[in-house]
Amino acid sequence: MATVTGYVEKIKYRNDENGYSVLSVADGKEEYVLVGTFAYIAEGERIEATGRMVEHSIYGEQLSVESYEIKPPEDTLAIERYLGSGAIKGIGAALAKRIVKKFKADTFRIIEEEPERLSEVKGISERMAMEISSQVEEKRELRQAMLFLQQYGIHMNLAVKIYQQYGQRMYSVIQENPYQLADDIHGVGFKIADEIAAKVGIFTDSDYRIRSGMFYALLQAVGNGHTYLPREELFASAAELLKVDADYMEKHLMDLQMEKKLVVKEKDGGMIVYPAQFYYMELNTARMLHDLNIRDTVPPEKIRKRLESIVAGEQIELDVHQEEAVIEAVNNGLLIITGGPGTGKTTTINTIIRYFEQEDMEILLAAPTGRAAKRMAEATGYEARTIHRLLELTGAPSMDSGRNGNGSGGGETRLEGMHFERNETNPLDADVVIIDEVSMVDISLMHSLLKAVNVGTRLILVGDVNQLPSVGPGNVLRDMIQSGKFPVVMLTKIFRQAAQSDIIVNAHKINAGERVPLEKRSRDFLFIRRDNPAAIIKDMMVLLRDKLPGYVGAEIQDIQIMTPMRKGALGVEQLNRILQENFNPPAADKPEKEAGGTIFRTGDKVMQIKNNYQLAWEVRNRYGIPVDKGEGVFNGDMGVIRQVNAFSETLEVEFDEGRMVEYSFKQLEELELAYAITIHKSQGSEYPAVVIPIYSGPRMLMTRNLIYTAVTRAKKCVCLVGLPEMFQFMVENEMEQKRYSGLKDRILEIEPGLEKQKYIKIHE
Repeated sequence: MATVTGYVEKIKYRNDENGYSVLSVADGKEEYVLVGTFAYIAEGERIEATGRMVEHSIYGEQLSVESYEIKPPEDTLAIERYLGSGAIKGIGAALAKRIVKKFKADTFRIIEEEPERLSEVKGISERMAMEISSQVEEKRELRQAMLFLQQYGIHMNLAVKIYQQYGQRMYSVIQENPYQLADDIHGVGFKIADEIAAKVGIFTDSDYRIRSGMFYALLQAVGNGHTYLPREELFASAAELLKVDADYMEKHLMDLQMEKKLVVKEKDGGMIVYPAQFYYMELNTARMLHDLNIRDTVPPEKIRKRLESIVAGEQIELDVHQEEAVIEAVNNGLLIITGGPGTGKTTTINTIIRYFEQEDMEILLAAPTGRAAKRMAEATGYEARTIHRLLELTGAPSMDSGRNGNGSGGGETRLEGMHFERNETNPLDADVVIIDEVSMVDISLMHSLLKAVNVGTRLILVGDVNQLPSVGPGNVLRDMIQSGKFPVVMLTKIFRQAAQSDIIVNAHKINAGERVPLEKRSRDFLFIRRDNPAAIIKDMMVLLRDKLPGYVGAEIQDIQIMTPMRKGALGVEQLNRILQENFNPPAADKPEKEAGGTIFRTGDKVMQIKNNYQLAWEVRNRYGIPVDKGEGVFNGDMGVIRQVNAFSETLEVEFDEGRMVEYSFKQLEELELAYAITIHKSQGSEYPAVVIPIYSGPRMLMTRNLIYTAVTRAKKCVCLVGLPEMFQFMVENEMEQKRYSGLKDRILEIEPGLEKQKYIKIHE
């Protein structure tokens, strides 16, 4: 063991998440490199550290610190060095020298006990003197706070947030009600708070614990797509989580209502429970939809006459439903167009665009994902953006996000400071707004979109209601259609060109629950029978490597393997390991980084798995000069790792349209390998070819709308490998995961046509 005592000359590196630091420390004779975890330390401080001397292959001899103590500076030179190090805001080297010259070894006592005397030094006012004293005191308090929180297993970054939120009140919060942390601080969820509470000695039947656990259970349901839960399901879920009897819950339900965290409504003779935020989000969404639903009275004959010239000019043919869609688009402030593949949704949108162009109307197009927006732009020849970009997402995140930042995994957590520039006070400058792939839009995004659409602007929503619902909470498109309150045009005719595609024909058979003739020879719909996972994987790799790229004219990375599940022999986790090993094996020229059990290697295909609104991206020209930049990478965005830098601890990913994004190593939890993805994650995307393993799995996953969604992701070829009987089982299995969504009820309970609707201000 070795001991080093000296002054921190420089903090070479610090990980704010866990406190791991690399320090340069001088003892007056020599300079040492110290590595280890430090609760809080600043340049200029005097440290006594004990540990083992180790030899680093690149950086040489280092002291691996096992224990340390911050010592007060022992001489005037040391005091001067500390004050002038930048540790105290407003004090530079020259001012530090004057302070120490005046008070000598008594400097720190003066700062702590008689701070007003600092004003005796030239250049220091009384106000500045008190600020200096306050900073010194705060640093001492912060260090004590870090050490206190460390004993509860709280990492450094989170500990700083806690201290900034509460200051000295932190100690009473932790010891009396640590569950308050879950309400107040982003990054602290119920589970972290519960671990702290157990260490503090709070009883399992504590009122604080039960209320926090109930709210957590409800937010977990939000994370699974629900906007509410039936009361009995909430009680059962919370009781299982908390390991307490459900009888405890009723009293606390009332308390949470009084705290305005929950809203309880009656439904079908029972009670349902919302997080308040999602109830008011649904209510406001319903009101805004009603407000947009304005009827115009342009005669259909007049519209048809104009359509004739458009149809002739574009050399297209419209069926009766497509024509109806155009008429309804002209005469309604709100219109829903729905239909399966090959039913002419794109032709209909294009015709509507051409019609409104002739009216000199301003038209905006958007879709939920970058891939869907790109497809929309290619199909229409019009600029199309993601909804987030359309609404001009902007801002920087704050240290915490208040009550919504529960860290629960319950849906999207909004970071304070991140917001849409386009809203009710700064609406979209457009006459017509057309949104594609609306089945993917959750209640939160729909609420934000509607706030930015002025009454009088036409809103046209296009989507396939038979696809999987949004990943986020709610079932917006289905609820709107089922309410029966808004004009809906259903496109059902499969057009001649589309009818030549077995992908489209079979997709409609799947949707209708009809038998698909798998034995039929087809150019674009192939079924290969294999009886075990090993054989399925072997054939999928042959298709991916040898057969499909040339057949569909695409690169290997553009062809997508999709599977119903995450776990198991044919789940994404196992498939990604195998596919990475075969298609991007380790090599000396391919740096890699292991994180959370996954190896990320240069050249790997990856996917973003959560919305990150503040992650910066830039597009570079051939010379590496940025030509465009922005913020925001979203759940489902796919890219390729271009660089792994162990020195800077960063990884660079190239996403669609050449967007380059830099991740720190501690952000890698936001990425996963994407050689294989779940079918849920494929929503809104389209690929030249898809390969789908078909084998046994949980009944609730092996469903009709799942296989329908998978098949409709392919442009040129679908390859299914596995058991035909399991495929048929999926076609026949109409079971859908129950999703509790109340938008339909909110729509039905509102009386339309009121001059003024009251909107509830909510945090999103």
